[in-house]
Amino acid sequence: MLLQNKELVIRNAAIGDASRLCNWWNDGSVMAHAGFPKGLGTTVEEVKQGLLKDSDEAGRRLIMEADAEPIGEMNYRNMGNKIAEIGIKICEPSKQERGYGTRLLAMLIHALFMDLGYGKIILDTNVNNRRAQHVYEKLGFRKIRVNKDAWKDQHGDWQSSVDYELEMKDFVDYR
Repeated sequence: MLLQNKELVIRNAAIGDASRLCNWWNDGSVMAHAGFPKGLGTTVEEVKQGLLKDSDEAGRRLIMEADAEPIGEMNYRNMGNKIAEIGIKICEPSKQERGYGTRLLAMLIHALFMDLGYGKIILDTNVNNRRAQHVYEKLGFRKIRVNKDAWKDQHGDWQSSVDYELEMKDFVDYR
């Protein structure tokens, strides 16, 4: 996948991105919202092996760039029945709260619906991640359910999540 809109690019993560992804995923400040305040504890080799399994059909990890600089990662996974599950993290703090997330998500969603033929997109987020929920709802996602005390984070604290879904007819395109 290669998508571009002005200064923003979404591209397939490559083996050369494994070290950067590993650093982001092992950074507790980046991963805390996903329930990993100590990071994932993964290795570059494990990330490389995961990237080798990516495909257009099964799903991909993607690198987001602004002005040719990597700022974060996103992914999609084929869940079957024309449903894609997505995720996004703007990993560089200086690039957060600039509207990039909304535009980059819109770019990915448009491609998933129009180019790859998905009929529904799903995602979940921590119930406390209000900023993300605002962006998802702005793009047309509907809140499906709240999963109270669904899992424990690395500190043993119960976390709740919110499930969302989006159909093409409800998509508000902010590209």
